[in-house]
Amino acid sequence: MLSDIGCASVRDLFADVPAGFHIEQGSLNLPPAMSEAAIVRKFTAASESNRHAANTRCFLGGGTYHHFIPAAVDYIISRGEFLTAYTPYQPEIAQGTLQALFEFQTMIARLTGMDIANASMYEAATATAEAALMARRINRREKVILSASVNPRYRAVTSNYLSRLSGEVLEVAAGEGFTTGTAALTDALDEKTACVIVQYPDFFGHVYDLSPLRDACVATGALLVAVFSDATAFGLMKPPGEFGADIVVGSGQALGIPMGYGGPHLGLFTCKQKYLRQMPGRVCGMTTDANDKRGFVLTLSTREQHIRREKATSNICTNQGLMCTAAAAYMSLMGDAGLKSVAERSAAALDRLVAGLPTHVTAANGPRYNETVLSFSDQAGRDRFLSAASQRHMFAGIPLEQLEKDADARHLLVAATEMIEEADVADYIDALEHSR
Repeated sequence: MLSDIGCASVRDLFADVPAGFHIEQGSLNLPPAMSEAAIVRKFTAASESNRHAANTRCFLGGGTYHHFIPAAVDYIISRGEFLTAYTPYQPEIAQGTLQALFEFQTMIARLTGMDIANASMYEAATATAEAALMARRINRREKVILSASVNPRYRAVTSNYLSRLSGEVLEVAAGEGFTTGTAALTDALDEKTACVIVQYPDFFGHVYDLSPLRDACVATGALLVAVFSDATAFGLMKPPGEFGADIVVGSGQALGIPMGYGGPHLGLFTCKQKYLRQMPGRVCGMTTDANDKRGFVLTLSTREQHIRREKATSNICTNQGLMCTAAAAYMSLMGDAGLKSVAERSAAALDRLVAGLPTHVTAANGPRYNETVLSFSDQAGRDRFLSAASQRHMFAGIPLEQLEKDADARHLLVAATEMIEEADVADYIDALEHSR
């Protein structure tokens, strides 16, 4: 294997790891064995040097968001019936799991304004890639257009999925001022295009009208695929389904799933009814039994474990059942009014932040939901602010070049959710003032 990839040794395989981190054979220098009690004391003492995340104000976004999670969500998913449940192959003993997934699908379809949702995908990146593959199957076309204002991680996974297939993957540059360039996307459409993939709100938080792009897709026969990162946005604004999107995919992490260390996430996948049979994953349905009693079943499961491999639409081999249950519990507890309140508070927090920016920092122009890009005069000024914010127990944002490799190193991607209070915004602005 090493020979085939051009490496003489395992050391060559890991040549990009700095030499200081390489361990020579026999040089682990492990200490003598300790008792269990001594190990607990040692690690407890070490943990006390950590900053408690709950006491840190979080302005991080980029696809993972800090939203409040009602205590009941964790209680529900910790119950053995859900925590240890496996794939519901036998409906007669899996009615609870199947109903939870059915309710989840119903709520996600309502939230996105779409006909039908599956249950489910791994996360938004694989959902985006599967949407591109689905569009190719439906249209029998091979060209996929990707907006550069789609989350770079989603774009990378989608490009990787399509890299071994014939056809073109065309990435269209974002618009000026961290916006989505819908005019350029429209110009790129032609009769060979299977789909155009855009994010709404986009990676930079920009909110825009999908209607012109929808019209252009109708004219060329291409499908419109809309992606999202923070599902709470649709508690406030018009969902992609109401613009006529054919496929809508995204992340369900904002719906009752903690940030963790970047996972686990939940991939949401919805589409129009007429495309149901090309949708990957599984669909739980409601039916009646021989005694006319309501029951739940796996209505559609188009993966290779259930049908002949050559007929499978996807190699997605399981679902995020526990994460689906968490999202369903969260949405049930919040309701329409609760989700709207979350969205309004998140948008208001960002508005307060942008309105109070000092003159040496600017925010991207145009309407934004709960995320935007702040621009500093230079990288040194931005990094001084990040250091000052850290001292004030704030995660102040993500340096844009960490996510978008060609980005200017003076930009900061910043998100605000309902967890950000007025005092947090005031402290953020004060840190900006004192670090210039």
